[in-house]
Amino acid sequence: MKTLFKFLVLLLLIVGMLPQSANAYIDHNVAVLRVLNKAAGKVQNLRAPVGETIKYDKLTITVRACKQSDPFDAENHFAFVEVFNSTSEQIYGGWMNKNEPGQNPLESPDWDIWLNTCED
Repeated sequence: MKTLFKFLVLLLLIVGMLPQSANAYIDHNVAVLRVLNKAAGKVQNLRAPVGETIKYDKLTITVRACKQSDPFDAENHFAFVEVFNSTSEQIYGGWMNKNEPGQNPLESPDWDIWLNTCED
C-alpha cells in the first residue's frame, strides 16, 4: 500500500512539472478580410494569402500572420495586417481581432477593413 501511495505521489509531481499548452495558436495560410468601400457603398470579402501582397482598388494589403486561438478555448482569429494607400503611405499596421471587430479595424474616410476569419 505504501509503495502504491509513493508511486501516485511521484506521478502527480511529474505531471505537475509538465509544460502546459495554454495559449496555443493554430497558424493559417489565408486571412479573409471584409472591406467596405464607403464611396461606392460596397462590402466585399477578400482572400489574402499570408505573406503575399494583394491589390484592391487603391489599396495594397499584406497579411503577415493569421492565427486561430486554441479550439478548446473560446474560438477567436487574429491577423497582423498592413495596408497602404495609392501613394504608398501606410494607413494601417497592426493586429485585427475577429471577435472584437470594433477594437482595432482600419477606419479611414474612404475604407473600413476588418478580419472575418482565418482559413487554409
